[in-house]
Amino acid sequence: QVQLVESGGALVQPGGSLRLSCAPSGFTLDYYAVGWFRQAPGKAREAVSCISTDHDNTDHADSVKGRFSISRDDAKNTVYLQMSDLKPEDTAVYHCAATPLRVCSLNAGEYRYWGQGTQVTVSQ
Repeated sequence: QVQLVESGGALVQPGGSLRLSCAPSGFTLDYYAVGWFRQAPGKAREAVSCISTDHDNTDHADSVKGRFSISRDDAKNTVYLQMSDLKPEDTAVYHCAATPLRVCSLNAGEYRYWGQGTQVTVSQ
């Protein structure tokens, strides 16, 4: 079964850091660009970050620029979202997604495979 599995979500205090992981089951990420998206209760899904297959192209939403970074480890078949200086408004369920287009995109409509998500809560 083809699926993506996210991990690493947790409760963290404002200003803290977390690293989320995204690993596939049933396929390899080598040929897929990967994006991270988030959805907070009562709010629309929001693009966060993306990375191309060649590692050279990344993009981030303005709300996370300078705080979040995305990377991929092809040997481990995993994509990471490193989050720092977390704020309460970063609280959401974070989903990773994969697109065969290979190029980084913050357009959710271009993604084929999605994970179930991992909860990130930023609170005192």
